Amino acid sequence: MPAVGEIAPDFELKKQDGETVKLSDYRGKKVLLFAYPKAATPGCTKQACGFRDNFAHIETANAVVLGISPDKPEALAKWIEAESLQYDLLSDPDHTTLEAWNAWGERSMYGKTFEGVIRSHWIIGEDGTVLDEQIKISPKNSIEKALKFLGG
Repeated sequence: MPAVGEIAPDFELKKQDGETVKLSDYRGKKVLLFAYPKAATPGCTKQACGFRDNFAHIETANAVVLGISPDKPEALAKWIEAESLQYDLLSDPDHTTLEAWNAWGERSMYGKTFEGVIRSHWIIGEDGTVLDEQIKISPKNSIEKALKFLGG
């Protein structure tokens, strides 16, 4: 897992339109990368729409937003359209990248434990250095902490 102050490991994933992108494609801008369990679920929608609603502020900080989940690109495309998200979502169906970023592990819900996405976010600097990481964070706190870190 990348630590704050280290260069973020590059990854290559498909976006909602099926086009493949790499994290390194975004060098020169900050990247707000957030991991969420499943598109179109209440907590994930709250988090994604919080970033949508503050997108102008995020852009002012020379940053882009990327969401990452195990959802297939088609599901991501539908969610982007339904919620008018103006940023890309990345598909990690085998959760290799999520595991590498320590955002996959044991979770519990309604008394049952299972393996899944651990809601998290990172801010990566223009040079690819991890500037901030928040692992196991609530949707509300993710939005607030990311915006505060980006100067809002």
